[in-house]
Amino acid sequence: MEGGDAAGGSARGAAPRADGGNAGQEGNVQDSGSEASASKSAGSSGTAAAPDWRRALLSRKMLICIFTGFSSGLPLYLLLNLLPAWLRSEGVDLKTIGFFALIQFPYTWKFLWAPLLDRFALPKLGRRRGWMLATQIGLLLTIGSLGGLSPHDGIGPVLWLAAILALLSATQDIALDAYRRELLAEEELGLGNSVHVNAYRVAGLVPGSLSLILADRLPWGEVFWITAAFMLPGMLMALSIREPALTAAVPKTLREAVVEPFREFIGRAGVRGALLTLGFIFLYKLGDSLCTALATPFYLDMGFTKTDIGLIAKNAGLWPAVIGGLAGGLWMVKLGINRALWLFGVVQVLSILGFAWLAWLGPQGEIDAAARLSLALVIGLEALGVGLGTAAFVAFIARSTHPAYSATQFALFTSLAAVPRTLVNASAGWLVDGLGWFAFFLLCTALALPGMALLAKVAPWNAAEPARLGG
Repeated sequence: MEGGDAAGGSARGAAPRADGGNAGQEGNVQDSGSEASASKSAGSSGTAAAPDWRRALLSRKMLICIFTGFSSGLPLYLLLNLLPAWLRSEGVDLKTIGFFALIQFPYTWKFLWAPLLDRFALPKLGRRRGWMLATQIGLLLTIGSLGGLSPHDGIGPVLWLAAILALLSATQDIALDAYRRELLAEEELGLGNSVHVNAYRVAGLVPGSLSLILADRLPWGEVFWITAAFMLPGMLMALSIREPALTAAVPKTLREAVVEPFREFIGRAGVRGALLTLGFIFLYKLGDSLCTALATPFYLDMGFTKTDIGLIAKNAGLWPAVIGGLAGGLWMVKLGINRALWLFGVVQVLSILGFAWLAWLGPQGEIDAAARLSLALVIGLEALGVGLGTAAFVAFIARSTHPAYSATQFALFTSLAAVPRTLVNASAGWLVDGLGWFAFFLLCTALALPGMALLAKVAPWNAAEPARLGG
């Protein structure tokens, strides 16, 4: 999921694969070496920087990241946008629709079954591709089957099928995140994860826009099958790519797959370092996440109409986030992940102050062009901050995992990053009632600062970027 929600060198390509393959896998010596030298030359030559950035952006690995992001985002946005719209149009009451938010818990608890994906490989396709394809087939069938149900006849089957969809989607995320972590070289993590996150957001246009438009013209059953068909590109990707070469042995037992990821992480970082890293992952997006928990009610309280919000948020929210994420990934090629976390984090904090400024202006008696421009600026700045901050944040999470246990560790870190969205944000309404909007946004700004302070410990400005783990 967003925010939560995301290294290699030439040695990785030379290592033999655990399934008997050779160095000719994704991330081989030639590819890793050429792309690594490209990023190094970008840092040493201003004239070569632009061509090297284009080479990194237009590589086959970035194309794979587009497919992983799109496949990951589609089912989540279906649960967030299309499912509630379908239920409401079928006459389901708002309390029941709100209850459906609980089916998102697999995204928070996915680390519990992530060791299974580290330990077991499905036949033929391998440890990562097998799970990717299996979950994508399940998602295609589950999404298409949803439209064949009738909420009028009973909400139970709809709830169970939606829960299965969420479980398959969270499991797919585990496999996609692990594959991307093992595919990308250290210097490619920033750009690759930003491309993934942007494709993730763009995927939301299918269930959040296209499918809703089709629902005015076609039966819901056809709409869901058309939406399900957008899982096909991800399935074709899983069939056409190769397993990444490994530099560390895969877990030999399920117990090893469960215990070793935690032991390795604590052994590598130390108890204090591990706690600091986990604290940073929890806190870095806390203020930003809480700030937007009640964004739509805030806009309405400021006097904006639903049409204003729909038109402005759709355009001023999506594209600055996409542009910010892509620009952030490109800048990380030059800056490195550590400095990107500092600089992009500052933008994140400033974007929260934009909401405080809008609250300070107070409710608008008349919504004119200037008021709409103010709303667009606030939404656009927040989206830009989210795009930049998320790009660096997901790259940091990816860098913090070990290739042998990438599925479990990545799932653990992204689950922790999702806690503010699923638990802390539940207090937003209570806080606004007690503080008012202006003080609430100042509090959100203050809550963003501890995560920034921890950067001095977990990602110092002048520290060298860590070498590839397991290499």
